[in-house]
Amino acid sequence: MPRLFTALEIPPDVAAALALRRGGLNGARWIEPADYHITLRFLGDVDRRLAHDVDGFLGDIGTRPFDIGLDGLGSFGGDKPRAVFARVQPSAALSELQADIERLARRLGLPPESRKFAPHVTLARLRDTLPADVAHYLALHPIVKPLGFTARRFALMSSRDSVGGGPYVTEAAYPLGLSYPNRLPRNAVQRR
Repeated sequence: MPRLFTALEIPPDVAAALALRRGGLNGARWIEPADYHITLRFLGDVDRRLAHDVDGFLGDIGTRPFDIGLDGLGSFGGDKPRAVFARVQPSAALSELQADIERLARRLGLPPESRKFAPHVTLARLRDTLPADVAHYLALHPIVKPLGFTARRFALMSSRDSVGGGPYVTEAAYPLGLSYPNRLPRNAVQRR
């Protein structure tokens, strides 16, 4: 069974800028820049039939392209840090896309997402890293000028059962907006 999730891919130029912040933190396993992404919804280990259904429904999401901004670094885990990430600036368009995918997942019978949506790009997974070391790293690696890009598609991705951080495979991509060739909502085809 594939382990699936939906995500926004990070363009190579933005990934390269984020990759400049790699290194200098004990206990960090740095994510490869090609695997940087913003997870929208983890779907989990699903059978082929459900994966096919998810693929069919994701093509019906009608969100338009929107801007993404990355404005700082942070960490998850508090006293037991487990990850360093680039923070994604909140936006209504991003929240709406994530909510559309959450509704779709529930309609397909998947359990509700248990965690609050906190958009980010994981840069490193941490093991046995001291909170003071993380604080020192974050202080030395600010994002002075926000990084940004326009999200023009989102993806259905798969991951292997491994020790976090990829490799990830893009199984399918779904353009945002109707300005792309051959992109019509399903119900538009049925109305003809």
